[in-house]
Amino acid sequence: MNTIYRIALFLVIVGAINWGLIGLFDFNLVDALFGVDTFLSNLIYSIVGLAGLLSLPILAKRFAEERMDGPAVFTEPRPQMEAGDEFEFPETDRRKANRANDDDTIV
Repeated sequence: MNTIYRIALFLVIVGAINWGLIGLFDFNLVDALFGVDTFLSNLIYSIVGLAGLLSLPILAKRFAEERMDGPAVFTEPRPQMEAGDEFEFPETDRRKANRANDDDTIV
C-alpha cells in the first residue's frame, strides 16, 4: 500500500474516532484542541474529508480482488488445451498467496 493511502487511512480512522466521541460522549476532540469554527478546525475537517475520498479506491480494490478470486467458468473450450487437460490458474493462485501474506501482516 502506498504511503499516501496509509496516511489517508490513518486520517479516516482519526475522523471515525472523533465521530465516535461525538456520538457517545457529545465531545468533539477537534473543537476541543483547535477551537470551535476556527480556520484550523475547518482545515482539519477538510483534510479528513479529502482523506475519506482518497480511501475510496482502497475499498474498490478490495472488492475487485474478491471478485477475481471466484471460480472460473468457461463456456467454450480453449483452443490451446488438449482434451482432458486441466487449465491452470497461476495468476489467481499468486493473488491468493499474496492476499494470505497481506492478511498475516500487521499494518
